[in-house]
Amino acid sequence: MNRSVPPFRDVLTLLGQLNYTWTNTESLLIHLIAGLAGVDKETATIIFLTLNTTRARVDLVERLAKMARTPAPVRKDILDVTRKMMAEAKLRNKYNHCIYSFDDSGNNVSTLLMRVSESGEQLRYGKMDAIDADEISNITQSINRLAETNREIWALARRHGFPL
Repeated sequence: MNRSVPPFRDVLTLLGQLNYTWTNTESLLIHLIAGLAGVDKETATIIFLTLNTTRARVDLVERLAKMARTPAPVRKDILDVTRKMMAEAKLRNKYNHCIYSFDDSGNNVSTLLMRVSESGEQLRYGKMDAIDADEISNITQSINRLAETNREIWALARRHGFPL
């Protein structure tokens, strides 16, 4: 048994932290929508909740930022944070669209990706990846980057006078 990799319940706790950090950061898009669209926070919240995917929410924020009326420094700040946020989306999506495999002691955790990929005339599915010490480090670093992006969004919302 490899002690450098935590048991499955600890992996789940870490993945819960990843999802919490992601969701908390994504919810800050409400402030960016409010500021860029020139609406109050309640209206921005309704817009945010009406869009049911992260991609749609980020697309809206980026498109509002790219409008001619948006000052260049605001545009740059917004696009910088949305790019950072979306750079973390791949890892989050991986762990939200897989099933987990582990041995009878709750160790040797692996993911089984529940996605079909087509290449030429072949189908592939069920890619397995071990959650080893390197992957635990990768998840932890992603959480830290998301937390930093969260702080950056708060700072830019304050800096540009967006509704808080």
